[in-house]
Amino acid sequence: DSGITRFGREVIKEMNRVGMVIDMSHSAEESTLQAIALSERPIAITHANPSFFHDALRNKSNKVLDALAESEGIIGFSLYPFHLKNGSECALSDFCDMVRRTIDRMGIDRVSIGSDLCEGWCYDTLAWMRSGQWTFDTDYGEGSSQDQAWPQQPTWFQNAAGFHNIAQGLQQAGLTEPEVDKVMGLNWLDFFARSFPAASSQIA
Repeated sequence: DSGITRFGREVIKEMNRVGMVIDMSHSAEESTLQAIALSERPIAITHANPSFFHDALRNKSNKVLDALAESEGIIGFSLYPFHLKNGSECALSDFCDMVRRTIDRMGIDRVSIGSDLCEGWCYDTLAWMRSGQWTFDTDYGEGSSQDQAWPQQPTWFQNAAGFHNIAQGLQQAGLTEPEVDKVMGLNWLDFFARSFPAASSQIA
């Protein structure tokens, strides 16, 4: 993780100029921290979880969470089993407790849901993504050569209907109804209104 390259700095500058959101979900620690510092606009981590919840390759450290919150960026919590504690067996109560703990650290306005749900995708799509364009060897990412298939979703989030379960779980974890509304989507609307000011009137 050598950080943002010279070309990357120019890309960030141009994305800021034209109003594109910078998403560092698939980026490593130093690159993410540098992108937050370099960008003149708040960035997003659209689908990842805190490392304190589960130490996966794609999940983010407290240092990243703090920098993201300070810069008024946003994180979308992932429901992809490789990003969850206990994977497909992750309990809804554990997920919602993770959301509550992240709110305690970052603030209620800096968190939302970014499910990373790949419903109905066949294995060929996953194999294509893992192969890339520059090598002949497969990068299994969070999986392995012994466990190549799509992981099973938790029982409480099999498909998009599971968002209702999350909303209920967040209330049971102690969030108020206005706080649940923010996590379930209003924070994304606010982030997009700030990121795309010309479209903010349409969002409203």
